[in-house]
Amino acid sequence: MIDPILASVTLVSIFVVLLAMGASIGLCIVIASGCTMLLALPFDISMFATAQKMFSSLDSFALLAVPFFVLSGVIMNSGGVATRLVNFAKLFTGRLPGSLSYTNIMGNMMFGAISGSAIAASTSIGGVMVPMSAKEGYSRSFAAAVNIASAPTGMLIPPTTAFILYALASGGTSIAALFAGGLVAGILWGVSCMLVTFVVARRNNYRVFFALQKGVALKVTLEAVPSLLLIVIIVGGIVQGIFTAIEASAIAVAYTLLLTMGLYKTIRIKNLPDILLQTVVMTGIIMFLLATSAAMSFSMSITNIPAALSDLILGISDNKLVILLVVTIFLLLIGAFMDIGPAILIFTPILLPIMVKLGVDPVHFGILMIYNLAVGTITPPVGSGLYVGASVGKVKVEEVMKPLVPFYIAIIGMLLVITYLPEFTLFLPRMMGVM
Repeated sequence: MIDPILASVTLVSIFVVLLAMGASIGLCIVIASGCTMLLALPFDISMFATAQKMFSSLDSFALLAVPFFVLSGVIMNSGGVATRLVNFAKLFTGRLPGSLSYTNIMGNMMFGAISGSAIAASTSIGGVMVPMSAKEGYSRSFAAAVNIASAPTGMLIPPTTAFILYALASGGTSIAALFAGGLVAGILWGVSCMLVTFVVARRNNYRVFFALQKGVALKVTLEAVPSLLLIVIIVGGIVQGIFTAIEASAIAVAYTLLLTMGLYKTIRIKNLPDILLQTVVMTGIIMFLLATSAAMSFSMSITNIPAALSDLILGISDNKLVILLVVTIFLLLIGAFMDIGPAILIFTPILLPIMVKLGVDPVHFGILMIYNLAVGTITPPVGSGLYVGASVGKVKVEEVMKPLVPFYIAIIGMLLVITYLPEFTLFLPRMMGVM
């Protein structure tokens, strides 16, 4: 019988050392997993088992949705959609104090959902809004903080690959229900950022920037609505059972190509090889992480780490509310050190059975898990969204941390609300009849 404590220490130690040496997270995972399996299996069997698990984890028809959604996101990211969405957001925020900050938040929510990437939203929307805000007298560090804090909303607002990965890792949780609940959670995240912006803008007297001109509203709306329709088509089609998530991903590609090449004319045939190359690279990274995460999950299971972790968590208290808080803190810490994809794939099989035993709905837990891990993308020490956002805003990370604090408080406060009041996010899936 392998001591799970020894296995846990071995796994974590090797992973951390390799990560500190600068190895890619995928290599860190697979090497740490292989070494941990040596505690339970001979070398030849452990290596064969690792390779077998990595290969079998990719042998899933549902994974076809991932490259298609990635491709549609790259197309939209390359198709000049950001400026149109910024102009559309101004129609709703332009008359408010601190209007540029609200515009940044709404722009990130819309573009993040369409592109499926927090980094793409932070770069595309923030690249426009942060310099504009600084020019109008906003604190550059605050403008960068607004962009950083609101960028991860696209990980929750569908279509997003995070929920597809969770559905796979959880054994078939409804993607339609996750999409519907994630839409609500993403909007609540954005609202929490707007509340902080309202307080700061009033305190600093950030002025109204955008004055609506006659005839502009209709033109701006007509330019932006076709992009926003992607969300309606994909989510509506899946929820209504018109097509599956895989079919939806292919439709997303066809729609974005038609939009950017036919209507907007921002992408030409000569741009397609570069777009496809970006898609292949991004998909390859996701698939490699999926395979290595499966190997880690297997190494943890044969060394009894999940059972030990379950006993540890359940041993803290038999109170559901306390366990939810413990798991929330755990996921926030995991998110601060690990990318969202591997974290979903590794920890869903471990934590979901504990949550189900406590009576937590798998859809609710999936929304909570991805919300927690999305917070980790903008928190130190590893949060990629934090460093990219600081770079886009041309400020140092230490300069942006102070204005980020109230956003962290609001975002985590909203997290606790949806954690302990599940109806906030589950009412929409139930109303649509998908759970």
